[in-house]
Amino acid sequence: MGSIMEFSKAAAHLRDSGDVIKLGGVDVSKEKELAKELNVTAIPCIRLYLSIKHKHHPLHCPALRDAEAILTWLKRREGPSADVIETLSQLEDFIKSHDLSVLGLYKDPEEGLVQIFFSTAADVADLPFAVTHSRDVLTHFNTHTDSVLILRQGKVDSTLEVSSDITKDALTDFIRIHELQLVTEYNGKTAPQILNSVLKNHLVLFINKTEETFTHTLAQFQSTAAQFRGQVLFVLIDTDEPRNGRVLEFFRVRYEDAPLVRMVNLSDSQQFQLHSHTLHTHTLTHFINDYLQGKAKPRLQSEPIPHDWDKLPVKELVGLNFEPVVFNDKNNVLVLFYAPWSEESRALFPLWEELAQRYRNHDNVVVARIDVTANDVNILMLDKPPSIKLFPALYAQRVVPYEGERSVDAVLEFMQEEMRKAKKDKAKEERERRKYVEKVKAAEAAEKDATKKKEEL
Repeated sequence: MGSIMEFSKAAAHLRDSGDVIKLGGVDVSKEKELAKELNVTAIPCIRLYLSIKHKHHPLHCPALRDAEAILTWLKRREGPSADVIETLSQLEDFIKSHDLSVLGLYKDPEEGLVQIFFSTAADVADLPFAVTHSRDVLTHFNTHTDSVLILRQGKVDSTLEVSSDITKDALTDFIRIHELQLVTEYNGKTAPQILNSVLKNHLVLFINKTEETFTHTLAQFQSTAAQFRGQVLFVLIDTDEPRNGRVLEFFRVRYEDAPLVRMVNLSDSQQFQLHSHTLHTHTLTHFINDYLQGKAKPRLQSEPIPHDWDKLPVKELVGLNFEPVVFNDKNNVLVLFYAPWSEESRALFPLWEELAQRYRNHDNVVVARIDVTANDVNILMLDKPPSIKLFPALYAQRVVPYEGERSVDAVLEFMQEEMRKAKKDKAKEERERRKYVEKVKAAEAAEKDATKKKEEL
């Protein structure tokens, strides 16, 4: 909804200023044929159509955070994407005008590598860009090679020496990684930058900023962040900030739990907790290296197992009993992964009750549900709740997602088909297991005979 409002603000600005560029919207839920014709596969998205001839080759606008960025992106389509700086006084004015900016230092300001800089600036519309070939400016920054600088509050924060094999993606990643500070505090302004970061490994420090030890802990966190810049994004969440209540609830972190450190993988939502209250650089470095090398174990949280979890038609699963129930070679287990606050989830509860009644006389079918906001499960969960998955009665731990119509008949048909497949695959597994057992027995018998003959000799 926020992106639509910002788009509307940009449209109003262009209309009121009499600009030749017009912004319009398409409701793809109603204009399905048009969406199909234009190959719209992700929403919301912004595209610029230069003419009817370019209907199938529009310019794709990157994800922009506000109306000003959208307007800047459009402006940079038709004019220079970066300010040109010729003198030190112009540089001073540029720096004073922006707390955070990107400056390109190029010997050739028109051809070659600088074109990649201009192309990048055209798309990274939420940051100010400038370019210079002035010797005075290059001397001021003590550089004689083509470079890109991230300037923060008038000082050089990060430097990238531009090589001949630089790409637009690589330059964009450098800017997006270094636009954030070594440690970025989570708030309303930084949340979109954190969540949309090109870095998917986030080390999150939950801490009360009013604590006496805060300054020391932050210094240790910042020192560690410098070692892993470009690999891990370091984030701080103040547990004493009331506006962070929702994010603390999401991570299931209580006020009294702080300070604690958790690694969060945004690609698969897995979390890894540092089991130590000693938040020193050495401890943090060891924890991060273990994670990057695949040695860390995911953090799994569970509610207590209800005493009557299996007494009702719909079985209540939690983290502790999830795997023993679903990975059972004798049962086909249909699971609803739900969030209690989700209306869409709650709307499926009557369907689940009816399905449980339909299968009440089937010894090899279990209909269950699990609250995924309170329980972690050690399977890949890329979809948001509610989701439906079947765990067939096999020795192999197979997971079959259900993506069909959410009705009794549709789910029953899905179950029947998957159970038929599972029965066939189970028979194959049984044959292979028998062959394996026979092979082992034959090997043991042969070894026994060889031993006997050896003893007789």
